[in-house]
Amino acid sequence: MLSIIYLVAITAEAMTGALSAGRRHMDLFGVIIIACVTALGGGTLRDVVLGHYPVGWVANPKYLLITVIAALVTVLLAPVMHHFKRAFLVLDALGLVAFSLIGCAIARDMQLSPLICMISGMMTGVFGGVLRDVLCNEIPLVFQKELYAVVSLLTAGAYWLLLECAVAPNFSIFACLMGGFSLRMVAIYKGWEIPKFIYKD
Repeated sequence: MLSIIYLVAITAEAMTGALSAGRRHMDLFGVIIIACVTALGGGTLRDVVLGHYPVGWVANPKYLLITVIAALVTVLLAPVMHHFKRAFLVLDALGLVAFSLIGCAIARDMQLSPLICMISGMMTGVFGGVLRDVLCNEIPLVFQKELYAVVSLLTAGAYWLLLECAVAPNFSIFACLMGGFSLRMVAIYKGWEIPKFIYKD
């Protein structure tokens, strides 16, 4: 189940990355790079930080191929992409949670501490978008908008705790998927945010 959601998530993230590149008038090479960074950057950064080799898309080149195809399809369908804005919000929320669980599971399999497992999940879920925005010369959305990184941390933490309590892995995945996804969607609907720090000289 998680692997299927992962494939859907990297496809959706690649498409959002391609659209961001299009808003910056990038050429096709730039579109593909931004799409790949958005979809695979968080997992790549996680693997590098944890020393988990080979990184995901090197071990499974099909992930890279999927993101490239998704980027090119987005270019072709760009005139109608605005009709799918709500669908992308749902897929992004689902992807965030799935990435968080995968990142947490990898760190846990490496027998790292609970804190590192949570950070690993958050890094996987969030940093692809951070890298996308940095490369597109924008303030990362994760630092400005509704609860995002917090949802990732809580989801990863809940998953780690359920597994430590010997809850069945499949049930743990399902419970955390539903819980994290629901929290993210409610945060969007309610506009929940972390308090902002505003400093003026």
